[in-house]
Parts: sequence; structure tokens; C-alpha cells
Amino acid sequence: MKWRKSTYSTHDGNCVEVAVNLLGLVAVRDSKVPAGPALVVAPAQWSAFLSGLKDGTPGV
Repeated sequence: MKWRKSTYSTHDGNCVEVAVNLLGLVAVRDSKVPAGPALVVAPAQWSAFLSGLKDGTPGV
């Protein structure tokens, strides 16, 4: 799995990492806890979440 940090990451390491190189899945984790749990969702769910963040309606 190849993880990448958010472009909005802070210099102190408080950020989210995303792995999109999985077949049919997107994984999200806290960069401070790389061995910890990851949230795994379908690509369509991830796209809907990102769209919601952009238009101010996450979770709707």
C-alpha cells in the first residue's frame, strides 16, 4: 500500500494520509499513527466525501 499525505498537511505532522492504489478501495489514516487503524471506503464514497468538503456539506 502506498500512502500519500494531504496537500493541506501541517509542518508539525498533523495530517491525514490516503492510499488510493488499492483495487476498488481508498484507505485513510492518521499520519501520526501509521501502524494504527485505517478507514477503508469505496472510491465513490471517498469522492462524495471530498465533494462535500468542497461545497460545505460533508456527511450529507
